Formats: sequence, C-alpha cells, structure tokens
Amino acid sequence: MNNIPIDYSPFLEHCRSNGLAEFADFAESKLPQVREVFVHGDLEAWQAAIDALPQISPSVIDLTAAAVRIGAAGDCDESARKELREKLMRLHPWRKGPFDVFGVYVDTEWRSDWKWQRLCESISPLKGRRVLDVGCGSGYHCLRMLGEGAAAVVGIDPFLLFVMQFQALNRYIKTDAATVLPFRLEDMPDSMESFDTVFSMGVLYHRREPKEHIRHLRRLLSSRGELVLETLVLQAAGRDCLVPKGRYARMRNVWNIPTVDLLSDWLTDCGFSDIKLVDICRTTTDEQRSTDWMRFESLDKCLDPRDITKTVEGRPAPVRAVLTAKKPEKE
Repeated sequence: MNNIPIDYSPFLEHCRSNGLAEFADFAESKLPQVREVFVHGDLEAWQAAIDALPQISPSVIDLTAAAVRIGAAGDCDESARKELREKLMRLHPWRKGPFDVFGVYVDTEWRSDWKWQRLCESISPLKGRRVLDVGCGSGYHCLRMLGEGAAAVVGIDPFLLFVMQFQALNRYIKTDAATVLPFRLEDMPDSMESFDTVFSMGVLYHRREPKEHIRHLRRLLSSRGELVLETLVLQAAGRDCLVPKGRYARMRNVWNIPTVDLLSDWLTDCGFSDIKLVDICRTTTDEQRSTDWMRFESLDKCLDPRDITKTVEGRPAPVRAVLTAKKPEKE
C-alpha cells in the first residue's frame, strides 16, 4: 500500500468476509493518505525490535485472561525470554495492558483489565459483532473484545508506537480478525453505518466539541448498534461542566468534564436512547501508575500530595464513568 510498512491486506480481507466491505474499501484508500504517520524518527528502531523478536510458537493464547496470555513460560528457555523482554522493552512506554508473553509480564501503566471488568457484563454480548475501538492504544481492549467472540475488531489510534506494539504482539497471536490502524476518528468517514458496537474510552474529554465526537460515533453505528462511552466526569448532581483553564492533572488538552446528567443529555441530544450508567469510580494510583514498562510520571504526580481528592491544580481528582447507549432503529 504505497510503502506503508505494515501489510493490512489479510485484516482487510477478513473485514470484507465479515460484513465490513465498505470499511475495508475505505481503509485501503485511506492508508496511503496517512503515510506521514509512519515518518517517525523511531520507526526504524521499533521495526528492528519487532523483526528481532525470537521465534517462539505459543502453546496457548488466552484473550480472556486479565493479562492477555500469549504462550507459556515453558515454551522457551530463559535466554529466549530475556531476548524477548529486551526487544519488547524497546517499545517503551507501554500504557494499556497488561500482557503475559511467554512468561514476560508486561506491567503497563494502566490496569486496563480493571476497566474491562467494570463494563464487560453490562454491554451487549460481542459474539459475532463488528466492533470499532476509538483511541485503542496498544490494542489491549481490542484483543479482549476478540476474546469475547467479536467477528472483527477495528482499533484506531494515531500514535505510531501503539500501532507497532500491537504488531509486536501479533507476531505471536497471528490474528487477522483484529488490528490497530493509524487513524484518528476525524480520518473516518463522516457516515458509515457499519459497526454493531463502538467503544470510545478515554477520548471524549480531549475533544473541544464533545457533541460532534458523539455524533460522529453515532454515524458509524448500525441500526440498534451500541455505544460504549467512558470518560472523565464530575461526581456531582446537576448539569455542570468543568472547562479547565490551563492544565488538568498535568494534561494540556482536557476541554470538557461534564456531570453524568449532562453527559446523558449530550447523548440524548445526539440521537441516542436507552442510556445507562454502567459504572462510576475514582481513578486510583493502583490502577494508573509508573512501572518498569512505563517509567514516566503517572497519576501520583498529578494529584495533590496533601489531598488526593484534588489534582495538583486544585481541581477535582479524576473520576471516570462508563455509559452505554443505543442508536435507534431507522424509521
């Protein structure tokens, strides 16, 4: 595909065989247009690390495990495992996970399995569904979705490192049913009613126009499709919205943190129905933290050390909610 360093053809063929032909045609035409994503100073080093991964055949692949399991420790000797760890570490920082790769525990910044556990019993069963995961990172949740029986999972994330992390894992998983594409939501078609379930987790608060984000997600859903939306919220009554001036928890690009009631109103205004609050909880430093696999500053450096209910800027500390909503049937 015009010098794109990843061969997405098997995945796109899988999409065509599973009701996503329109998306596959779009992606095939779009990939050459995002070649600039692959013009990255670290790409050569990342690709070299992936190419140098030891040749090991996994005796087991378990996409339902909290730490997605690829192989077992007994599948290789200690020398190969040391080489594997060293090559995977070259793809630092690992933010979403965790993964257990032939006994190498990739202890990511986020315990993404906790988020999955909070929502997996409350969403429509994914078996046989066509799924889109917006802002998917390394593809951890994409793999969990595949483990739940999804027919095809499209992960999109504009950060090339996360695309390459998925490629590293897929050297061993070898699935054509899920991938991570270097797309932003804005790169996706304005309307393509192709997906049965769309996930947007940890994205909405980074959008200046949250309702436009929600509308775009709706336009990608099939009739009676389900949106799974996870975002920062204000844990308060009413319909307020925090619009941070400057940084929030040291993040530059946080634009809107609504109450759950206001977020529900936004979903209604954007044409969704059957809106349900699945979970709401404070993010703790057990769930998001620095590790050997993500050595930069994490949540503990973003909270007021004298009062962890506040950020270092004096604003309410991060609370996240998960809501589900349905796209009504066509009239």
